[in-house]
Amino acid sequence: MMKKNWILALAAAVCAGAFAPVLLHLTTVTSAEEKLPPPSRAAVQYSYAPIVHKVAPAVVNVYVRSRVQTFNSPFANDPFFQHFFGKAFGQPTERVMNSLGSGVIINPQGLIVTNNHVVKARGATEIRVALSDKREFDAKLIAQDEKADIAVLKIEGGDGNFPYLQFDDSDSLEVGDLVLAIGNPFGVGQTVTSGIVSALSRSEVAESDSQVFIQTDAAINPGNSGGALVDMAGRLVGINTMIYSQSGGSVGIGFAIPSNLVRVYAESAANGRKVERPWIGAKLEGMTHDIAEGLGLNRITGAVVTRLYDKGPAANAGLKEGDVITHVDGVEVADARAVYYRLTTKGVGQTTRLTAIRKGQPVDVALPLIAAPKPGKDDARNISGNNPLDGARISNILPSIADELGIDETEGVAVTSVRSGSAAQTLGFQPGDIIVAVGDKKIDTVIDAEKALSERQRLWQISVKRGNRVVQLRVPG
Repeated sequence: MMKKNWILALAAAVCAGAFAPVLLHLTTVTSAEEKLPPPSRAAVQYSYAPIVHKVAPAVVNVYVRSRVQTFNSPFANDPFFQHFFGKAFGQPTERVMNSLGSGVIINPQGLIVTNNHVVKARGATEIRVALSDKREFDAKLIAQDEKADIAVLKIEGGDGNFPYLQFDDSDSLEVGDLVLAIGNPFGVGQTVTSGIVSALSRSEVAESDSQVFIQTDAAINPGNSGGALVDMAGRLVGINTMIYSQSGGSVGIGFAIPSNLVRVYAESAANGRKVERPWIGAKLEGMTHDIAEGLGLNRITGAVVTRLYDKGPAANAGLKEGDVITHVDGVEVADARAVYYRLTTKGVGQTTRLTAIRKGQPVDVALPLIAAPKPGKDDARNISGNNPLDGARISNILPSIADELGIDETEGVAVTSVRSGSAAQTLGFQPGDIIVAVGDKKIDTVIDAEKALSERQRLWQISVKRGNRVVQLRVPG
């Protein structure tokens, strides 16, 4: 009764004009705040069904069948060799593997974005996608990036009028925003879970220098990989990628690739281009307590410039070793990965504005974003033939190559890519591996490696450095 009388009194006062300024203020605040908590208990009973009806048809199941060659070897049970090269040694055997994940249609022609780890199975022979209306189609892999864990597929066939989701700006998300996760967990069929954005720009769990994630407590489980994370407008804000779990099931900590990065790869694939990450000619490291203390900073955040390459974009723009990058285009960055993420979404050919702390004072730097210089004809080789590195591409370690691979070496020969299903991949070679020697021949250049690998051997002996360890690989010729 008291509440009713208060409302009537307020209404009377408004009619009399006494509260006009207050009413104007309330109206302004309400119109500016587009994100509001539920106004009442009854409002909590609202349903997500309209959003699900809109977005679910564009989320597909992805089935991958592959034929995989495995090798048996006397080293197969050696834990050190298993850790370094996997369990692939000895005589080849073939088996069929099936994997399952999710994907999202992003245009009427049937372009699909998913995770690279969903489709990267070696020797993949068939990719099928199943829509929520039970239609199934073959799909073709048209682009993939292992570092970003993004792959783009194209549905083959159909009427060119597929249901699809539109991208939203993932930078507009805030912690606490409601989101829905849609995918095919455990292969049980399309499933929808709800939650909130728990954190933004998570990079602690990233495996590459350009990855940051949206963290959500919407339940994500195995099979959800590649599925959609959507906002309350039914727009795509992320691709569900992985979970933090000690049991294999969801514990309320899931991670999604932000839509702004996914869109870069999708648009490039649609136009037949490969995404080029900007090369800044500098090495960045995340801030630590010791570095912050040494630089006299009271915040452990930002990216420290630890190395500059002569005449590189960063040096030419005026960055100095010891600078701490705190903002990119006005957006605060927590570490080096956050900087690289911002640069990648900005894109080659643009100019970005960096804010850095130098000797306790802020400085602004205009940094042009360019592609890494291409290796010359004598700097890189595709290796083929009867040798353990068949299917690998190797390169002299140029500054741009070291930057791309995230290695500290400045001399030698590095593996830059490995063809799916090749002997090199079967033996466990990875981008970033450094070829130290073949037999008793030290390898300093790709010419050295190419010559040494062209000589037939009854027993191949290759010294490989990965991280801080060097291992001797022995493979029958």
